Amino acid sequence: MSQLDPSIDHLLRRAAFGASPADVETFRNMSAGSVISYLVDYEGRPDDADARIGRPDHAQVATKDLFSPDTDIDDARQRWLFRMIHTRRPLQEKMALFWHNHFATAYSKLAGDSGAVQATKMLAQKPGVLRGPQGQIELFRQYALGNYRNLLLQVARDPAMIVWLDGKTNTRTKPQENFGREVMELFTVGVGNYTESDVYAAARVFTGWNLRRSTEYRSDDPNAYQEFVFNAEEHDTQEKTFSFPIYSNGSRTIPARSESEGMQDGVDLITALALHPETGRRLARKFWNFFISEIHTPDPGFVENIATVYRQNSTEIAPVIQAVLTSPWFTNTAMRYARYSWPVEFVVRSVKEVGWQGFSLDRARAPLANMGMLLYEPPNVGGWVLGANWFSTGTLLARTNFAATLTASQRAGLTDAVLDQSRTPQALLTAMLEKLTPAPFDQGPQQAMLSYLVAGGSWTGSEAQLNTRVPGLARLLVGSSEYQLV
Repeated sequence: MSQLDPSIDHLLRRAAFGASPADVETFRNMSAGSVISYLVDYEGRPDDADARIGRPDHAQVATKDLFSPDTDIDDARQRWLFRMIHTRRPLQEKMALFWHNHFATAYSKLAGDSGAVQATKMLAQKPGVLRGPQGQIELFRQYALGNYRNLLLQVARDPAMIVWLDGKTNTRTKPQENFGREVMELFTVGVGNYTESDVYAAARVFTGWNLRRSTEYRSDDPNAYQEFVFNAEEHDTQEKTFSFPIYSNGSRTIPARSESEGMQDGVDLITALALHPETGRRLARKFWNFFISEIHTPDPGFVENIATVYRQNSTEIAPVIQAVLTSPWFTNTAMRYARYSWPVEFVVRSVKEVGWQGFSLDRARAPLANMGMLLYEPPNVGGWVLGANWFSTGTLLARTNFAATLTASQRAGLTDAVLDQSRTPQALLTAMLEKLTPAPFDQGPQQAMLSYLVAGGSWTGSEAQLNTRVPGLARLLVGSSEYQLV
């Protein structure tokens, strides 16, 4: 077994979800620049992961009835895990995960408002499968590396977001402030760069940005849906003034408009926020935490460099991520293993590296909840609390328990993968470290693992010994503190 170049391993942990054995063969002879191009320029490769669900050589899904990820949230969670593991476009899925946290929207509130079927559709429906608009995660895939200003416009019209932030009740006589606040506080410029009067003005901007139901709507009907509608008669037509410029001439006031033209108010505000210098800086800091390090504070030089790329490219995200991945901060060896793995990243990476033969992704659902990250269920509008906050006694136990479940299920494949490198305990340990790529261990833990391999007698490399020790060693590695870093 041959390890990929450490710089490639680093890229695949951060801009993808680690490397399966097939991925190792794909990237083995590529330069770092070629791998970055492969990850960023994914449009030329088929988006066919969903079509491979059910193949015996892929991870498996389980369902109570007919597998229906467009209308059943547990099936939707399995489908997304499957895509992360088997996609030919890993950076697209990685960015969808990033946007899922950035525009955090929770299934539970949507289900309470619209029922389980409609809530799942609003979050997960693929385009054209059923009547109605595509789900929010499909929107994030579509704009994964697209134009951020355009993504903001789509999010403002997204049914899941409108329900989540109470936009259905945003009317001329009673402006609803939730989206107006969050579009500034969380999605663009951040705290300290807007005022409370801006929040009220933004609420007025989005009056009339509501939802309408399909004909004969029933919450349990898979073909029923809710879609965006601009209710012109509910729009506040008066001018709205902000504390920051809205237009390139420096004007801070959106002019009074007729009802029929009122939707342009929201377009103007979102354009101004997307182009605001602080939006580029805020995104740069989030990209630092996501791609480079949560342990090290964002470097001011990085923030300004990435914010400049964002502005110079008119809010296009692809060149921004290209700049992040080629920056000296990303390639600095001190930044390897300087970020805490999100629970979903931990699960997907471990499945890709350990194996998935016969493994049902439904077995990850409860462990992920216990780790603190159930897909489609961020705790609040601010998303998950990241970094070291992922870890407590209970959540780390959930990770080690998942490691035990996964490695036990892949006993045969793990043993077969290292048969040729099991002549000595040291050779076996080296092979497993190359296969699973944890952060470097100190000498003490390495010696403890060697002691585990020879516990109870001398090393013979027999079939019985390998069948016991290899999955046990994999469990120790995947459950280790070192494996929780990416």
